[in-house]
Amino acid sequence: MKRSYVGVILLAAILMMNIVFTQLVVHQYYYENYGVTLLYAGLNVLLFPVALFIYKKEKNKGGSKGYEERNLS
Repeated sequence: MKRSYVGVILLAAILMMNIVFTQLVVHQYYYENYGVTLLYAGLNVLLFPVALFIYKKEKNKGGSKGYEERNLS
């Protein structure tokens, strides 16, 4: 069965944005820009539900049966 790689690419992009935002948080905190630090930290926290939504959506699409379903037949 042919699978779509859009979900994997989106999750990789979100992971990359999480890494970038975390680095920006550390950088801005070091230079005592606390308002910008909170902005980047908030964006980092907001990306988590988006990634969870994409993961669940891709998991429900599925390309193969789960372990339990394969062993029942």
